[in-house]
Amino acid sequence: MQSIRIETPSPDGAEADADGTRPGPGRGLPPLLAGAATAVSAAGALLASTDSGSPLRAPCALLFLLVAPAVAIAVALRGLDPLGRAVTALAGAVVADMLIAQGMLAVHRWSPRGGVVAVTVLSLLILLPALFRTRKSGNRTQD
Repeated sequence: MQSIRIETPSPDGAEADADGTRPGPGRGLPPLLAGAATAVSAAGALLASTDSGSPLRAPCALLFLLVAPAVAIAVALRGLDPLGRAVTALAGAVVADMLIAQGMLAVHRWSPRGGVVAVTVLSLLILLPALFRTRKSGNRTQD
């Protein structure tokens, strides 16, 4: 028996492309914003690492300190729905930053450069096992 799939038009009248995206302006906005956030946070890490006197150093470095652990946690939690993953990743990033700052203050080794390095290392430690798990599960063949 063969089932017939009936497609209903979207409520706003816009038809979807073959890949499920709607045509028109704004469909490439999320990847563009993600790329811009990545570029700005990478610039913030670079500015903080070089002790630049730029007025953009503080806001860009703060963006890096929030985005780097949040992305790493979001990749590790790929099984959650998007809203739950975003909220959990953001909360986890704040907690990671606070723990790093608390540890650096406790040992009297606080510096902006050290904070950026510590957040980078922690984010990589969270991200790498998740990426290896993805590659390992993606290489399996089904019998």
